[in-house]
Amino acid sequence: MSINFQQLANFIWSVADLLRGPYRPPQYERVMLPLTVLRRFDAVLAPSKVAVLKRYEQLKAKNIPNIDAILNNLAKDEDGTPLGFHNHSQLDFQKLKGDPNNIGRHLADYIASFSENVRKIFERFEFDKEIEKLEESNRLYQVVSQFAEIDLHPKRVDNITMGLVFEDLIRRFNEAANETAGDHFTPREVIQLMVNLLLEPDTSVLTQAGVIVTICDPACGTGGMLAEAQNWIRAHNDQATVKVYGQDYNPRSYAVAASDLLIKGHKDGQVVLGNTLTDDPFPGQRFDYLLANPPFGVDWKAEKKIIDRWPNFRGYSGKLPRINDGALLFLLYMMSKFQDHQPGNRDKPGSRTAVVFNGSPLFTGGAGSGESDIRRWIIERDQLEAIVALPEQMFYNTGIGTFIWVVTNRKAAHRQGKIQLIDARERYSPMKRSLGDKRRYLDQAALDALTREHGALENSQTGRVFDNTDFGYRRVTVLRPLRLRFQITDEARERFLNTCPELFDALQAVQDELGIEPLLDWNQIWATVQQVFKTLPDDMEGWAKGAKGTAQKKIFRDCFTVVDAEAAPVIAKQHKPEPLDSDALFPGQTLPADITKNDLQALLGLYKLPSPTRRKGAGGEGMIVEYEPDPTLKDAENVPLKEDIVSYFLREVRPYVTDAWIDRETLDDQDGGIGKVGYEINFNRVFFQYQPPRPLHEIDAELAEVEKRILSLLSEVTE
Repeated sequence: MSINFQQLANFIWSVADLLRGPYRPPQYERVMLPLTVLRRFDAVLAPSKVAVLKRYEQLKAKNIPNIDAILNNLAKDEDGTPLGFHNHSQLDFQKLKGDPNNIGRHLADYIASFSENVRKIFERFEFDKEIEKLEESNRLYQVVSQFAEIDLHPKRVDNITMGLVFEDLIRRFNEAANETAGDHFTPREVIQLMVNLLLEPDTSVLTQAGVIVTICDPACGTGGMLAEAQNWIRAHNDQATVKVYGQDYNPRSYAVAASDLLIKGHKDGQVVLGNTLTDDPFPGQRFDYLLANPPFGVDWKAEKKIIDRWPNFRGYSGKLPRINDGALLFLLYMMSKFQDHQPGNRDKPGSRTAVVFNGSPLFTGGAGSGESDIRRWIIERDQLEAIVALPEQMFYNTGIGTFIWVVTNRKAAHRQGKIQLIDARERYSPMKRSLGDKRRYLDQAALDALTREHGALENSQTGRVFDNTDFGYRRVTVLRPLRLRFQITDEARERFLNTCPELFDALQAVQDELGIEPLLDWNQIWATVQQVFKTLPDDMEGWAKGAKGTAQKKIFRDCFTVVDAEAAPVIAKQHKPEPLDSDALFPGQTLPADITKNDLQALLGLYKLPSPTRRKGAGGEGMIVEYEPDPTLKDAENVPLKEDIVSYFLREVRPYVTDAWIDRETLDDQDGGIGKVGYEINFNRVFFQYQPPRPLHEIDAELAEVEKRILSLLSEVTE
């Protein structure tokens, strides 16, 4: 009869109360996790304990070295399957209780009698230090005695329940330490959905006789995702060979996952301790399926020095994401582990991956940023299959929204060139009792419905199918002219002469010419100022030469001008008309048939002055002028890849700001196209449903009713 995981977790947590005093609650895991693992090993090895001890004594008498391989094969579960590890100590948990005075020495000897693969796990737990500490505080015997009363044999506590126990304990330990339990594991229903999305499309292959499947989780925590993927395959094909591989940065999580792998008898699998971003424990190895929940918003500053020395990051040579969020680096690592894919070639089957992210990797970073370039790299290679938006408050350590990405290099034919978005944000069921920040979950009906929706690839109220290019855009800068009003005021005179006292007489001459009233055409004003300075007598100083003169002119404009929307645009330069090569400026773009040359020039900030234009400073008839842009009015537009820039500008910009133009520098050729290309996926925009406001008469009636109730309550108080 299987035991409820919550009851077992509660019992182990109650044992942890014995540690109060020498340990603070956040430190309980140092003792409870390794002891739980140790008791599990003890229970698993019990059926073949006698046979192992007998064989050990024989080998010991013959002085045979390297006995691990022999005894590992002799230690078996109740079905007769070799476990791949053993313990050759005469002790077990029941016998450890029999000698309270020597419990510390005996427990250390018991652990040292395990095969090398188990001893390495306990080295990561650093449990020898805790044994000494527990013995000094007279807690060791009490704790071991309590654990001896727990039956953790797989027939009593199956592997799924054991995994849930570990996860629940780790959540409690991290909550006590005010740390992030989500760094270590993911809610089971989220894992189930990820596994369904990952494996359901391949059901016909995975149910074949003799199939061999490799699965990797590069941020495996306690191994929950690997376990769930194995369970799915076993449920569909009990003859399948499943090889699992994992890596984790946390020593205790790694130790739990490695223990679980041993107990389940995965001799061909491997769980490794290390940093996924810098250490590849499986070089040259490729996997059929990968899945992970990497830490949200992980800072990779410490790894940057190493990564910067590489010619590329796992085969990706573009820009990398911001230093304070390396989530997409995990996905790049996972994609580097894809099998090569050639349709029809059984030796190159391709791979699939599912990964959990927060919202940041979807849209953070504009065109040309690391995040956008990675999204572009994935989408333009047609490897993003689907994204599912999960409800908020689904995870134990955060209430923020999360998303499952499905990425593959072997999309089905009907999915090629397409990306599916599924909105599951409102499909949750409330939990009776919250666990940390987790207050919602996906029930089995929701999981089944989402799996079917992913397989159907149809548009619905909660699902949309898009072309890859629907998420791409070209970012162009929109400029507007600087407009300056000129006026000589007492305050401006004082400010100017404090900086340039040598120009007192020159300024007086300008004031005599222009007066002190506000003037709205800086171009004409500046031409007049220049002319006045040229006609000054020899005994009056004008603009200095060189850099000083340039500085004086800038100070003059800064002191006597202010931005005024009613003023004329400031001309930056003027030149004779030049032919425009629209094909060179807009390669691959289909321009509107009715657009004229002058209109196209104006869109690019090249304005033909009206005739006649023979005024001071404005150039001659037919001249082309370029206005000085106002930096405070500079803006940017994201033009969808499916639209031409000119038509978009004429429709979305020009009707609202008639003096705007496109900065030609943003049209510089990039990768054979125009400007900077970016990609982002905005779920809110895709699934937004406009709700019209209620009619005013309904709101007024409601307010009148509220006011009536308030007055009635007040009258009761005042009577």
